[in-house]
Amino acid sequence: MARIAFILLCHKDPKGIIAQAQRLTGSGDFVSIHFDARANPADFDMVRQALADNPGVTFAARRLKCGWGEWSLVGATLEAVRAAVRAFPSATHFYMLSGDCMPIKSAAYTHEFLDAHDLDYIENFDFFESDWIKTGFKEERLIYRHWFNERTQKKLFYGSYELQKRLGLVRQVPPDIQVMIGSQWWCLRRQTMEKVLAFCDERPDVVRFFQTTWIPDETFFQTIVPHVVPRREIRPRTLTFLMFTDYGMPVTFYNDHYDLLRGQDYLFARKISGEAIELRERLGALWKADDTRFAISNEAAGLYRFLTQRGRIGRRFGQRFWEAEGSLGRGRTLILIVAKKWHVAKRLTAAIRWHTGIPAVNYLFNELDAQLPDMGGIETTLAKRERHRRALVKMLFVLFDKPCIAICLDTSALGLIQDFLEDKADTRVLLIDSEFDEDYVRGHIERVGLAGRHSAPDHLNRLIPAVRSDLEHEAERIRDLEIEEFETISRDKGEQANAAALQQLLGVTPEVAAELARTPNLFDD
Repeated sequence: MARIAFILLCHKDPKGIIAQAQRLTGSGDFVSIHFDARANPADFDMVRQALADNPGVTFAARRLKCGWGEWSLVGATLEAVRAAVRAFPSATHFYMLSGDCMPIKSAAYTHEFLDAHDLDYIENFDFFESDWIKTGFKEERLIYRHWFNERTQKKLFYGSYELQKRLGLVRQVPPDIQVMIGSQWWCLRRQTMEKVLAFCDERPDVVRFFQTTWIPDETFFQTIVPHVVPRREIRPRTLTFLMFTDYGMPVTFYNDHYDLLRGQDYLFARKISGEAIELRERLGALWKADDTRFAISNEAAGLYRFLTQRGRIGRRFGQRFWEAEGSLGRGRTLILIVAKKWHVAKRLTAAIRWHTGIPAVNYLFNELDAQLPDMGGIETTLAKRERHRRALVKMLFVLFDKPCIAICLDTSALGLIQDFLEDKADTRVLLIDSEFDEDYVRGHIERVGLAGRHSAPDHLNRLIPAVRSDLEHEAERIRDLEIEEFETISRDKGEQANAAALQQLLGVTPEVAAELARTPNLFDD
């Protein structure tokens, strides 16, 4: 009978990981865990201690700091695979999972399925000829070397790319390798995995090549497996069900998706919402059940297309079904830095990024150039950003992979502030009080188009009192909301009071808060 060694890559939710490992080993299978070295050490200690006496669990000998699009994800996978090969000689299959995956079939069905088909399951489509990559870099992933993380080191990533391009520093793909591409979620037989590891030992040149490609988790195993195994023994598909939104983000499944998931021709599914407790419990029970017969309908993809495309005909700006009553999610903290003087807020966000681990984004609803990562198209226009405000910010939480982020809003954005305050997330507001002297108000009048540089002085003088009053009223309307977690800072309050407000708002140490309050020229115009 098939016995599976699950390769589990994870970086959060220690209780969920413990439950996942206990569930999978309870069926006679195995789990090899790589817990991201960037993660909270206390989380890893909890997982290690809880599973220390479980003979079906092993851990990667070396933990790597993982980043999206980096070799580190492949390196972490190889570490967990090598640990599993050593620890579990009776394992017949190796199945790649993440902490967000859950079974959608029983263990009995899964074992029976793998016993009936002596095959490897991994997507492997020709890198250059297929249309697997829809937009963005294609051959650039391979012919240029990528040393930096595109999401956290954007300037270095694109700077090194432009420099190589300008100097013509292209490289050749290893001549005896046909590069393939596909989903990172695979299930491979033991003999295949041993051949892959042997290939890695015998061909360090190929390994080095992939170490500086971009997003190698979509190409490394997908290339090597067809190189060491006859094509007739490979099914170019994944056994893990997943779908993507029209913004390029994985669709998340919730409590009411149980029957839909159960009817898909797959063994596991991702991503299961961390808030979908009922769904997780039902899928966990399903894995332990004796069921080996499932009615396969595979209607999910068609239903999803209808709801997101045809189902919205006549309602162009209607909500997608995954956005209806959408939430940023409990357990997340959104900090709204509200300021009329954008340059002051930007100095503060720069200091927050420098002194803390909190991602801070500038005026994403006001400026196209807000230093946003590539988000699949949602970020391309200001109208689209505001229309999908919660989806946009929720994606930022996913991309930054942090429980707390900060964004800047103009004091005129009362509707946005109220909307975020109504969310289930912990929303905090920092109002940066500003004084509006005559020069600032004149400049504001020109920026918003009420008057130009050549307007008559009398016209400007009549506008100044009214505009100043309106600017001051915006701040008062925000105070009138009586926000529970609300702080203000200003030049007049002084560094000590400002530091206390920042400490309360950001949850940082007094020393860090003091550094933020001492940001050079913070309130200068």
